[in-house]
Amino acid sequence: MQQAHMLPLLRRTSSLLPSIFSSLTPHSSSPLPLSLSKLVFMEIPNSGLSGRLVVLAQQLRLYKPPPTSDDDEEEEQRIEESAEKVVAKVGFPESATSAAPAERFSPKRAAVLICLFEGDAGELRVILTKRSSQLSTHSGEVSLPGGKAEEADANDAETATREAKEEIGLDPSLVNVVTCLEPFLSKHLLRVIPVIGILSNKKDFNPSPNAAEVEAVFDAPLEMFLKDENRRCEERVWMSDKYLIHYFDYEIDNKKYVIWGLTAGILIRAASIVYQKPPAFTEQNPKFKVPSGVLKDTTLP
Repeated sequence: MQQAHMLPLLRRTSSLLPSIFSSLTPHSSSPLPLSLSKLVFMEIPNSGLSGRLVVLAQQLRLYKPPPTSDDDEEEEQRIEESAEKVVAKVGFPESATSAAPAERFSPKRAAVLICLFEGDAGELRVILTKRSSQLSTHSGEVSLPGGKAEEADANDAETATREAKEEIGLDPSLVNVVTCLEPFLSKHLLRVIPVIGILSNKKDFNPSPNAAEVEAVFDAPLEMFLKDENRRCEERVWMSDKYLIHYFDYEIDNKKYVIWGLTAGILIRAASIVYQKPPAFTEQNPKFKVPSGVLKDTTLP
């Protein structure tokens, strides 16, 4: 994903601050002549959010996924209208192409919650889980809370927050959903929508993991996914196209975790948007193609 397509969100948000804060302080007789750097550390009475989280929420609400080319949009529309979409990526924004008629299928939809909150030092952190070792897929791996969409779900945000409540006991009323990112495709060809939400007060959340699905709940600094520290990668090949799978080693409370694959790819993208800068390493996100005759049980390397 090209960084040139990212909107200068934080700069645009700063121009909105006078109207934002005048609405939050109705008894003030004059605009607040405060710089953005001061607002970042300012608490807003009775709002439940620090000034930094208010700015972040406004920033992320302005986010729009990078546009695709006209050819890509026409192809996407043609495939979706004929219910013949085939997914073709793992850990990166999706692409689509046609396949042999007998093997065409539509991927199932899923959503994950990127739940951000302020740590004790004022840094942004994200809630993560370690999946149960008893699960049939991705057992013991680190993931974001989330899962497959259900018919009753009104949208991706409802899918992500519902799954988070089922998996780790996170009350949806505590999460302020601010935006959704572009779809990613999992190894097992799930179309995954990352949903970004803000938790105003981490102390209001007492994790209660569902033992059948989750072994542990922990958090990590979001900015670590932009740094070339405690990171390694593996080169993979799909139809002669090379790409990288990223692994981040992380330790908290004397427990070690490895955050990799789809989860790492999503968090690299989210951190790039939140902090408005690219990672300090090469992502190497190629455009995959799907061969004709792809099988429904196909998994990507």
